[in-house]
Amino acid sequence: MASDEPVTETAAEDAETYERRHLEQVKRQLQRALQTIEQRLNDYAREVQQQKEYLWEGRADMDHAEKVSTRESIERAAATGEAVQERQRRLAKLRRAPYFGRFDFAPAGGEGQPVYIGIHHFHDDDSGEDVIHDWRAPIASLFYDYETGPATYHAPEGAVEGEVLRKRQFRIRDGEMAFMIESSVNVVDEVLQEELARSSDEGMRNIVATIQRDQNAIIRDADAPVLVIQGVAGSGKTSIALHRIAFLLYHYKESLSSDDILILSPNRVFSDYIADVLPELGEEAVHQVGMEQLAHELLEGEYRFQSFFEQTTALLERDDPAMRERVARKSSTEFLDRLGEYAGYVESRRFAAEDIWVARRYVPGWLLEETFRKHRRLGTTERVRQVTHEIERKIGLEYNVDLEPGERRELREKIKGMVQQSTLRETYKGFFEWLGEPDLFRPVKGRLEYADVFPLIYLKLRLEGMNSRWRDIKHLIVDEMQDYTPVQYAVLGRLFACNMTILGDASQAVNPVTASDSAEIQRALRGAVRVKLTKSYRSSYEITRFAQRILPDPELEALERHGEEPEIIACRNRKAENATLCRTVEEFLASDHNHLGVITRTQRQARQVHKALADAGLEAQLVDEETGTFGHGVLICSAHLAKGLEFDRVVVPMASADNYASETDRHLLYVACTRAMHRLTLTHTGAVTPLIGPAA
Repeated sequence: MASDEPVTETAAEDAETYERRHLEQVKRQLQRALQTIEQRLNDYAREVQQQKEYLWEGRADMDHAEKVSTRESIERAAATGEAVQERQRRLAKLRRAPYFGRFDFAPAGGEGQPVYIGIHHFHDDDSGEDVIHDWRAPIASLFYDYETGPATYHAPEGAVEGEVLRKRQFRIRDGEMAFMIESSVNVVDEVLQEELARSSDEGMRNIVATIQRDQNAIIRDADAPVLVIQGVAGSGKTSIALHRIAFLLYHYKESLSSDDILILSPNRVFSDYIADVLPELGEEAVHQVGMEQLAHELLEGEYRFQSFFEQTTALLERDDPAMRERVARKSSTEFLDRLGEYAGYVESRRFAAEDIWVARRYVPGWLLEETFRKHRRLGTTERVRQVTHEIERKIGLEYNVDLEPGERRELREKIKGMVQQSTLRETYKGFFEWLGEPDLFRPVKGRLEYADVFPLIYLKLRLEGMNSRWRDIKHLIVDEMQDYTPVQYAVLGRLFACNMTILGDASQAVNPVTASDSAEIQRALRGAVRVKLTKSYRSSYEITRFAQRILPDPELEALERHGEEPEIIACRNRKAENATLCRTVEEFLASDHNHLGVITRTQRQARQVHKALADAGLEAQLVDEETGTFGHGVLICSAHLAKGLEFDRVVVPMASADNYASETDRHLLYVACTRAMHRLTLTHTGAVTPLIGPAA
């Protein structure tokens, strides 16, 4: 039988032998803890059952107080059992992979002690020691931020100085140690390279074992009210934002819960792709909502409108200069400024105050106007109610009289009659007449253009106020920040009075005429702090350098994980190109890789490719705006829907000069190519797109 005595490291044995013995010891400790939990759960279940039987059998003889007391006792036992069950789930996960790193830290004037870092904390009740420290704990920052040598971390009681004496990293799967690396630097390149070389998973995975120093600083930033992350393709922006949320939930566990957090997600397939990250980190999944869903809720379903996907598709597939001009104008900072001026103009004229008499008491018009303006943030109905209440109170104070019910109704009706109110749609349409450009407002078959939706909501917020089920949110995450306009950020700023994490990359803007960069967002949101991530981890070195030929970024650092050179295949005609695509899909299906993305310029082309593969008897998933799952195999989508996703292999069909020609197309091609982790193939007929610059 294995000994339960603590494992100590001896000079006579090599490090890996010791670490394997230590791992077995930790697994035994975890197993004992799991057995204890199993017994406790059985005890709680038995206690609840006994209490229920007692309540049922004695219900006739119990008074009300005893029944209430017994029910409360049952509820307490059940709640405690649920908490213990959650600990059981965490320990079971730890037993499969207890930790991924170790460092030995000697506080000033103290002895060096090993500290093991894992996805969860584990305190062994039998030995009374902290066996594993949570990756979010203050002391764990030493693992990510320091090489061996002098080091400092910030504990609740203050700064703790000392020295990191040793660092080791591990890969443990299903309770077995795959490798151990002795390192003197922060999270070593070999572990990162090994992780990045793996095939892609069903969805985004946690990165706790390979968090880099610059990423760790962002994750642990608990002070910035609005953190704007500008990151190059493959820099891990979304993953970092989710790990930051996990850190904040740990750091503020007494005041912040998963129900207090909202992710503004670009589309449903992306929502599914990231859905497992927080549960993997031991936190409950948080709310996710799309911009269109948010707009429907805020407008209470009263307006039909085009989606962002439909707007982008129309701009890419139709030659409509007038639409392009309308969308471009409504996506500008100048448009937001003029809309704000118009809201002030409407506000100043929407209440025609006049002197009135109520219960034979005089109320001056100036007092009514002053009171009405004071409550400008309320909706019209609530505003009239509040003004009526305050005027009634002032009448009571001034004239020492209480109004009768009929007199209160008379006062409310007179105030309501002073409100010069038109419908929200009429007010918004009037904005373009006020501008002298009525043709900028062009609904189609009763549906608003997407570019009109958030300006309309902005006016509603300014003039009427609105309630939202998200008003108590404490932290908002905005992904793909470059796709939102200044008006949308103005709406978010008014709607969410909370901390925010905003992330994106201006180089990945897929809407031809709307894009926001981190500097513009910083101007729109007070207190915003900007950070940059310039190192790309997703793609091999060869794919990253190829993408730089399309859209150069002098700040981008390519991780030197080498692989195959991207392949550009010229085809005689479309039939030959489809045959090439089919062969590429068949090669993928015979490989060890999990995901192949076939990424097209437009959704129409995605449908054409899907049909070509189906005609060849090859199964593939066509992704559109309604798709809600990210699965294994072949996925076909437009560049617009591919943002944020990653694939083992990517094929970009129709990479010809006539298909990818404009500056907008350059961004679309860049997005498509930077989705690839290990292999990239482009096919074309005729001349290849000139957007692929010459090799360096």
